[in-house]
Amino acid sequence: MPTLLLIHHTPSPHMQEMFEAVVAGATDPEIVGIDVVRRAALAVTASDVLAADGYLLGTPANLGYMSGALKHAFDTFYYPCLDSTGGRPYGLYIHGNQGTEGAERSVLAAATGLGWEPGAAPVILSGPPGKADLERCWELGATLAAQLMP
Repeated sequence: MPTLLLIHHTPSPHMQEMFEAVVAGATDPEIVGIDVVRRAALAVTASDVLAADGYLLGTPANLGYMSGALKHAFDTFYYPCLDSTGGRPYGLYIHGNQGTEGAERSVLAAATGLGWEPGAAPVILSGPPGKADLERCWELGATLAAQLMP
């Protein structure tokens, strides 16, 4: 069964709302035959990444960069996965109060270095997520999961 791995750092209520919407989209009952695995960024392993067929990445923007937790995750699995995960789709969601550009740029650089392919446009929010924002998060999760359907 294809696996979608959701690697996230969810330290705030806004990130939690986004995470829940992404999970709801990825696990929609109309999307069948996909195993959705959730791992906190500080707990994900190279084995988790190697076993997955696609990825959803969630991070707050901290001081103009991805969270330290997501950076740690990339540091943990980057080289063990470098030659084995190229071409796999990924999606990204980011929440920041201001200055999300550096966080987006840093995640895109790491994903590009791994050879991952964007499976959907990133969802990047500032301030409290509204209904339309959460729908975009839901669509992100659903889009990535649907791409992996057998």
